[in-house]
Amino acid sequence: MKTWIRRTLLATAGAAVLAAGLAGCGSPQRHGGWDDARLSEMRGKAVERIGDRMSLDATQRARLEALADQLQQQHRTLRGADADPRAPLKAMVAGEKFDRAKARALLDEKTQAVQSQGPKVLEAFGDFYDSLTPTQQAQLREWLDRRGHGGWWRRG
Repeated sequence: MKTWIRRTLLATAGAAVLAAGLAGCGSPQRHGGWDDARLSEMRGKAVERIGDRMSLDATQRARLEALADQLQQQHRTLRGADADPRAPLKAMVAGEKFDRAKARALLDEKTQAVQSQGPKVLEAFGDFYDSLTPTQQAQLREWLDRRGHGGWWRRG
């Protein structure tokens, strides 16, 4: 692969990871914050809703729970230990110039978090998906197709 293409792809991926991490950490604050208790509550509701809509049996629900646990762990890892998830961004723009070194360090930290937790999430998703019946797999694919248009979360 040509060097400029590879650099462009890496820069684009890096910017996307950084932007998603910062946006994901910042947006829930409007709703009172996403502490561990709130995340657990929302995870439970999502598992219940998905389980009911897909008519999951006990084994499938257990695999869905395992997937939800892995996703929650990945979220904790990505979020880090900062009480204020916006603190790293604030530190980058505190001076007259954007602190690129801090931005790169944050990007590296978030990338390592995704790389460390990603395989566990993929395994959990694979175990869940493989436990589904062909009808349930089709239902999941249909939901993924509609996801950008409200999907299962659509009201009404």
